[in-house]
Amino acid sequence: MADVESFEKLKATQQLLKASLEKSTALSSAIDETGSRLEGMKQRLPSLEAAMRPITMQRCGYSAIRDQINGAIGPAAAVLKAYDVVRELEKSLSFASCSDLPAYLSATKRLEEALRFLADNCELATQWLQDIVEFLEGNAFANDRSLWSVKKALRILQELHAIEGSARRDGGLLNEAFNELEAEFIISLMESSATTITSIASSPLSVLAIQKLQAIVERLNAADRLEKCIFVYAEARSLSARRSLQALDLDYLEIEITEFVDRQSIDSCIDQWGKHLELVVKHLLELEYKLCNNVFEKVGSDAWKCCFARISQEFRLASFLQFGTNVTKMKKDPIKLLKLLDIFTVMENLRLNFNRLFGGKACDEIQTLTRDLIKRVVIGACEIFWELPSQVELQRRFSPPSDGGVPLLVSFITNYYNKLLGDDYRPSLIQVLQIHQSWKQDVYDDGDDDVLSHQIYSTMKEVGLNLDAWSKAYEDISLSYLFMMNNHCHFSQMKGTQLGDIMGDSWLEAHEKYKDYYAALYLRESWGKLLPLLSQKGLISFPFDHQDFDNKLLKAFNEAFDERYKKHSNWVISDDGLRQKVCQLLVQAVVPVYGSYMHKYGVLVEQDASGSKYIKHTAQSLEKMLSSLFQPKIGKYSSTKHTRFIGKLKNVVMNQLCVTLTAM
Repeated sequence: MADVESFEKLKATQQLLKASLEKSTALSSAIDETGSRLEGMKQRLPSLEAAMRPITMQRCGYSAIRDQINGAIGPAAAVLKAYDVVRELEKSLSFASCSDLPAYLSATKRLEEALRFLADNCELATQWLQDIVEFLEGNAFANDRSLWSVKKALRILQELHAIEGSARRDGGLLNEAFNELEAEFIISLMESSATTITSIASSPLSVLAIQKLQAIVERLNAADRLEKCIFVYAEARSLSARRSLQALDLDYLEIEITEFVDRQSIDSCIDQWGKHLELVVKHLLELEYKLCNNVFEKVGSDAWKCCFARISQEFRLASFLQFGTNVTKMKKDPIKLLKLLDIFTVMENLRLNFNRLFGGKACDEIQTLTRDLIKRVVIGACEIFWELPSQVELQRRFSPPSDGGVPLLVSFITNYYNKLLGDDYRPSLIQVLQIHQSWKQDVYDDGDDDVLSHQIYSTMKEVGLNLDAWSKAYEDISLSYLFMMNNHCHFSQMKGTQLGDIMGDSWLEAHEKYKDYYAALYLRESWGKLLPLLSQKGLISFPFDHQDFDNKLLKAFNEAFDERYKKHSNWVISDDGLRQKVCQLLVQAVVPVYGSYMHKYGVLVEQDASGSKYIKHTAQSLEKMLSSLFQPKIGKYSSTKHTRFIGKLKNVVMNQLCVTLTAM
């Protein structure tokens, strides 16, 4: 609707100016009539010189009057010549049109100069004649015919002096010429805009159209008639701007942050925001800036920069910047830090463009919004970054995962830091920290990388303390060992990652050793106590007869194995390689011993068939069962108490942590 109204306004302006131009025909007739009257003036002008010459012949002893008369004759002669020129130019301009724009501009310029020359010389001659009149009236010439002639000439000069003002007023020829130039400006601008769609690859107006507009602007500016051109130009280009933005689907700029369904939709909008803002600033506004400069370059920067500022408003710069500000108002969490760095990166990439395009006083609003956005981004990002260790420490009060797997917090932190330390975020994070410190007039004792490393060390230290506390919360010591084995394995796999590089080889090697250490403890504590049951030594405390000794021995083993298998089937080893290794060690430890025992027990079964009821597993089935342990359960996750914290972390870093929390 706004586009239609703007277009109609432009058409109305065009029609109004055309109507004014139609008056030029009537004006031509008026000029002829006025010309007859002025022609009479011209015929009377020679009497000016004739009136003054007799005075010089009188023998009056007043030498001063001689100088006054001589001074008036020169300007009076110039007036006569200037008037002739004005009459000729008026005639030529009344028959000219903008179809031959260079000739029309030239005629308009020459007429304006001739009128100004005529007025200047009329003013000068008038001053001389007024002095003569005062002298004559104060002496013996009060009733002289020469005084009457001088006064008559003075009235004629005053009428001629008024010609310039009349030409510039409504209905005047010069005013109508300027109206026609304004109309031609509108027509040329609208025709060019209608046939050219704003493109990111080329100027929206042709070189010929720009040159035509430049010539009109220069002439109208010299006549102090530029205001309407600037208004019309801004309206036309604003209409083009609105058309250019229609294809971008910018509805998300009006959505409140609280209205987004989830974080993924916010992320998607922020990505679009960055691409759209870059397109608008680097391409569309860049072209408008150059075009505006080209069209109005000869009239001074203030005028065209105000025009450009108005056009910029139609490209919704304020809405783009306000969207970024809305993101900074979101509740603080680690993912928000990444989003703030995304916004900072976009704005930093556009910083030079913003400074050049919006550096003038006319763009004060955009400058203020930009400074406010950057300030909010920097402060918000630094606050989150420095609070990360304490946020990790706050998770210590929650329970560890019931399956002994890697907690979601640990997976998130490692993935998060690998993302934060990558090429996409690390440079921006360091720059943000530097800016924040400069505002505080504080300087790091260490380098920026050392400060970054120190903060990450602090966070990982808190993670380690969390793991120690959580491992002690398990009632089953075997599960505690499995839990620590899983997490040390997770950290040892950071080799070659950004986090691993910053933590160092000694940190990685330590976790590798602790992984093997806790794996050995787990095997010894859980399955190591099972094998003695297959020997007589393991059943010394059983009061049974020697006859059914082997039956009870096998029964005790089956019960112990089934109990362990059932329990450990609910535990997980997240890493495929570690899981295969542990299962292989179990098979190597249990199956050969069990197979050897069953080989011997088979002889007894042949002697007493009742013993077969105690055979529950074969060596092959036992191997298959042990090899299937510790598998991650699809749809089941390793934590039930981190709901509040993990709820903020859905759809996070690089889609590596996709979590659907379920109530248990």
